[in-house]
Amino acid sequence: MLVIGFPTGALQANCYLLAPEKGGPCVVVDPGQDAVEPIAEALREHRLSPVAVLLTHGHFDHSFSVAPVCDGNDVPAWIHPDDEAMLADPMLGLSAESRAFFGGQLEMRAPREVRSLADGAELDLAGLTMTVDHTPGHTGGSVMFRAGTQEGGRLVLSGDTLFAGSVGRTDLPGGDHRRMLASLRDKVLTLHDDTVVLPGHGPTTTIGRERASNPFLLELGADAPATPHRGL
Repeated sequence: MLVIGFPTGALQANCYLLAPEKGGPCVVVDPGQDAVEPIAEALREHRLSPVAVLLTHGHFDHSFSVAPVCDGNDVPAWIHPDDEAMLADPMLGLSAESRAFFGGQLEMRAPREVRSLADGAELDLAGLTMTVDHTPGHTGGSVMFRAGTQEGGRLVLSGDTLFAGSVGRTDLPGGDHRRMLASLRDKVLTLHDDTVVLPGHGPTTTIGRERASNPFLLELGADAPATPHRGL
C-alpha cells in the first residue's frame, strides 16, 4: 500500500493519500488548510487519481480544502452526518476564543456531493477496503478508518481521537469527555497492538505503543484527565 502523509495549515493537521500502488486510484483523507497544492503535487508525482475524500471529522483544520479538492476532481466527500454542518459553517466547531481570533469569520463551503459515513460501514474505494468506526468525543461525528494492507499489515487513520501520547480535546462544541472515554475503550483498545496509527496531528505510532504508554489509555480504568490537547 502507498501511504503519503504531510501536515497542513497553521495547526499542522495531517493529510493523507492512500492507494494500492502508484499510477492508479487513491483516496484523500483530511484535506486541511493549504492542502490543495501539496495534494496536487503528490497526485502528479505518484500518478494518482482521487476517487473520494474521507473526513475523520468536521473541524476546519482537517476539512478546509474539501470543496476545491472534491469539486476540482469531481469526487464526493464522505463525513459522519453529525459533523456535516461544519463543512458550510466551520464556526460551529470553534470555541469562543477561536471565533474571536478569526474575527467571527471563517468561510468555507460544502462540496457538491457529500455522502454519509455510518458506524461499521465498509467502504470499497480505490481498490481499498476501509471500515468506519464512529468515535464520538472530540466531535459528535468523529470517525476512524481501519484498513489492511496488501502486505498483511493493519492501519488506522485515527483523526483527532488518538495521537502519539495523547488524545483529542473534548472541550469544544460537540465534544464530550464521557463519549471520548467510551470510544477509546470500545474502538481503540480493541485494536491489535501491531496496528499502525496515522493520527490527525503529530507522528505515526502503534496501538501497542499507545496501550503501554499513553497516559489517557493507561488511566481508563481510573479517572482519565480531561486536559485539552492537540488540534482544534
